[in-house]
Amino acid sequence: MKALRIHEFGNPSLAVLEDLAPAEPGPGQVSLRIEAASVNPLDLKMLAGHMRQVFPVSLPYTLGTDLAGVVLQAGPGVARFQPGDRVVGRLEPTAGGAFAQAAVVPEQALSLMPADMSFEQAAALPTAAGTAWLALFGAGKLQAGQRVLVHAAAGGVGSFAVQFARQAGAHVVATASARNLGLAEELGAHEVIDYQRQDFAGLLRGVDLVLDTVGGDTLERSWQVLAPRGAVVSTVDFAVKPRGSQAGAFVFFQHDAEALSGILESFKAKQLQIVLDTIHPLDDARAALEQVAGGHARGKVIVRASH
Repeated sequence: MKALRIHEFGNPSLAVLEDLAPAEPGPGQVSLRIEAASVNPLDLKMLAGHMRQVFPVSLPYTLGTDLAGVVLQAGPGVARFQPGDRVVGRLEPTAGGAFAQAAVVPEQALSLMPADMSFEQAAALPTAAGTAWLALFGAGKLQAGQRVLVHAAAGGVGSFAVQFARQAGAHVVATASARNLGLAEELGAHEVIDYQRQDFAGLLRGVDLVLDTVGGDTLERSWQVLAPRGAVVSTVDFAVKPRGSQAGAFVFFQHDAEALSGILESFKAKQLQIVLDTIHPLDDARAALEQVAGGHARGKVIVRASH
């Protein structure tokens, strides 16, 4: 099988496609034919070696965590899946392995895909949609009627967060570039702000929850728009802490079967739009990494495996 691997940490140019022997599933594992994977900012951090203290890995390392595919073989003790099942899931960052033609995956890391969901759509979900779900309802404790500000609403996490917040009955304000304002409205934002031309910090007050996926100055100015007991939840800054009566939290998504189940149910109910940007073949997976590294992707960037 082919797999995108690194032998040293650095930039996407160091990722190379290599031929490997497929592994056999052990107890509680299944082997998958991978059909699609998605690129997350975490993949770039793993590639650069920035996450070694949190997720120590051995080199060479196969990149990628989010995947969708077909079960080839179930290992001993596997009860939930059988060969032919279409599944979606997330590999642990320490293991990696999604940017490949096949993988061995723990049973508990997988969920059955809805019949009408494509592999590309499924692969877009685990980290991005899961992070949005956790940020809003776990760390953010979002309630109906609250005002929520979603930064980078056209991005992977942001595009899901806008929809989840709207479905939960919140009043959604979204920041995006001029070309993506229409998309943010289509996804459910009540108000949209062109971050390149408008100052959200000068326009907003009394926001109950801010979801920050940008960091830096955007994160710092987000505190200005909060209600007295509002909260900022960031997906990029480990150091976010409460300020007085205002809450602050950092979220990092770990696989949550219950959250993914709720997300898949939203899709089944026709309540979830999955925004896909570019679909790259596995042979050109390095270009997918470079695209995400360049920023401004609209939704999710996908790597499609060929067989």
